[in-house]
Amino acid sequence: MKKSSFYIIVAAAVLGAASCKKDLAEINQNPNGATNPQPDYLLTSTEKKIADTYWGVDNNMNSSLLFVQHWAKIQYTDPDRYIFANNAFTPMWNALYAQAITNLNKIISISKQQQNPNYNGVALVLRSWSFLLLTDAFGDIPYSQAGKIDSVPNPAYDAQRTVYLGLLNDLKTAQASLSTSGAAIAGDVLYNNQIGPWKKFANSLRLRIALRIADREPQIAAQTLADIASEGSGYISSNTETAQLVYQDSPNQNPISNLFDTRDDYRISQTVTDKLRALNDPRLPIYAAPTADPTPLTYVGIPNGLTPGDASNLGFTKTSKPGTYFRAPHAPAVIISYAEVLFGRAEAAARGLTGENAADLYKQAITASFNQYGIQDATTIKNYTDQPAVTFNAGNYKQSIGDQKWIALFGQGLESYAEWRRLDYPQLKPAVAGVLNGALPVRFIYPGSEQTLNGNSYTNAVKNQGADLLTTKLWFDAN
Repeated sequence: MKKSSFYIIVAAAVLGAASCKKDLAEINQNPNGATNPQPDYLLTSTEKKIADTYWGVDNNMNSSLLFVQHWAKIQYTDPDRYIFANNAFTPMWNALYAQAITNLNKIISISKQQQNPNYNGVALVLRSWSFLLLTDAFGDIPYSQAGKIDSVPNPAYDAQRTVYLGLLNDLKTAQASLSTSGAAIAGDVLYNNQIGPWKKFANSLRLRIALRIADREPQIAAQTLADIASEGSGYISSNTETAQLVYQDSPNQNPISNLFDTRDDYRISQTVTDKLRALNDPRLPIYAAPTADPTPLTYVGIPNGLTPGDASNLGFTKTSKPGTYFRAPHAPAVIISYAEVLFGRAEAAARGLTGENAADLYKQAITASFNQYGIQDATTIKNYTDQPAVTFNAGNYKQSIGDQKWIALFGQGLESYAEWRRLDYPQLKPAVAGVLNGALPVRFIYPGSEQTLNGNSYTNAVKNQGADLLTTKLWFDAN
């Protein structure tokens, strides 16, 4: 898709809301709203909406990136100490349910009217990713009744297991709908309307979910991977196929870039800088910016969860912001990288779910992560992977993969947070001045509005899942 058309399509993409009463709907018309929305406009705006939600302040910078200790806060440190209001996570809930999933359901409906299965397949993949973000963060969520506001204004919450299995079925349906010889689509700013990469994206999401449930449902996980192998489209197989949205100039710049234009309250976590320095990891100067004032270490992370006074005493000019790569206007919002897929395949092999070579795939994953950031030198990569602290440990594959995947997923707060909870590596220490009695958060709390707007469903979800607290473990977090 040409860059010049990106903003025009995003700005034009509006889905008009229908009123409950026919007479009111006839009077209360939005002159700027499309009464017959076009799927290409909807697709562009929805892809950007999900990416912005995934990569933005509330769900990434101000929560999951802190929980997983990629970033830390040097002022306004309450989120880094796990202090949240009951509406803190409302933006993610509202953006994905009220906007993204609603729009994707509309695209699915239009695809049937236009007899274009490729729109159906793409929308199902994006909808599955949206639901996956929600259930990974909150646990039990509205799924089977979600997005049916006309018929089900108060949707029930489905158990997390039900959601994951439903998403696997949805992605299998999407895979069958997508055809490289089928009707063309437009408006796709992830893969420029190419269907082949969408088939690999769908399979890569299926791999991600199969591993989410592997501790609970190993047989279903194995069957999912067997189905993918049988289907034959494969997974994301190079860095050029990484699923990502590449941002453009303002007002469509990366949300991290937008935030750092006006704020200066985030720094890289000391947990990351210590780990990268201990491994002599060449990604350190990419992940972290040099301190503004010269310091002996050049790259200085800060501990997570300091009090405001202790954090500010470290000095704004003597601590490191995240690297300029991540703060650039055009920096991509990475959804699934080639490195993640290779780590996933390595884990599947280590679990005995496939017959591939886990150690080889693990090395390939680290190499792919290095390549992703422009580190190509074979000697540099070999010296890194040959270190005893990096060499694949088949006897504790969760530690090897967990540590290296955590490094490779830097900046992808929601995904790295899910993987850290699932694999239990790296072994993070709670925030210095955290308020959870020495615990770390293991989920998001539901928006407070759910208690008033969907009270019965919310109450049933809490009964099924456990208290609506940051410390209540989710179904997939089995260990």
